[in-house]
Amino acid sequence: MKKLLVTLIIFTLAVLSTACSSSSSSAEAEKSVKVKLGVSGTDHRVWNYVAKKAEKEGIKVEIVTFSDYVQPNIALAEGELDANSFQTVSYFDAFIKEHNLDLVPIATTLIAPMGIYSDKYKEVKDIPKGGKIALANEATNMGRGLLLLQEAGLIKLEEDFDGIGSLDKIIENPKNLEFVTVVAGQTPRVMPDVAASIINNGIAVDAGLTPKKDALFIESATATPYINIIAVREEDKNNKTLKRLAELYQQDDTKEFIDKEYKGNTLPTFVPLSEIGW
Repeated sequence: MKKLLVTLIIFTLAVLSTACSSSSSSAEAEKSVKVKLGVSGTDHRVWNYVAKKAEKEGIKVEIVTFSDYVQPNIALAEGELDANSFQTVSYFDAFIKEHNLDLVPIATTLIAPMGIYSDKYKEVKDIPKGGKIALANEATNMGRGLLLLQEAGLIKLEEDFDGIGSLDKIIENPKNLEFVTVVAGQTPRVMPDVAASIINNGIAVDAGLTPKKDALFIESATATPYINIIAVREEDKNNKTLKRLAELYQQDDTKEFIDKEYKGNTLPTFVPLSEIGW
């Protein structure tokens, strides 16, 4: 009888222990929140770092990679993503206006300097007359590229240039350069066929280029239109989980990670939304 009683007690404790464990696991699952974040390109180092911090707070970040600059915004607007982080405020503003999307930024992240690259020449002054220059064919990235070429002293743009790229806005072209427009992701691949190519930072890094070392010329100062952002649907702009994710990105340790990891090739730029027109 005593043996039977002991067995019953052990069985009861085992059931209670399993129930408590199951209840605890369920509670943890309920506390955990999943966020699908869209990015462009293959360099996820910063977001991998932030995701580890977020996981400690019960936020599981799933990074969804795109190969272009169009689909991350479309996917966000259609509810396939909870947020995205890949674009400058200039590109974002133009894109949501053109496509009539209800998206908003919730935080700034970094500036990734655009550069002039060449397989053939070591300095900008060496680019010959009549040389071909590859530019992204999308309006805002083309505009940024034209401003970079002007900063490098190769062309001059109309005085009231609005940042939207169009070759007819070039008013001086002393070297009679020929401009070849291609999809942004192709700008590194066409380098053998042109005198120089204007390449976005992330695309350059993906192609194995180091902006500070390999570029003939890079943007010399941080410019507000080219600060990158975290974007969400307007209905989610006050979502506590997404706002917390933005806060984790803008913490000092993330800044230190970016500085150390990118060695000045990418600059953390955590400024209020009001400074980028929002």
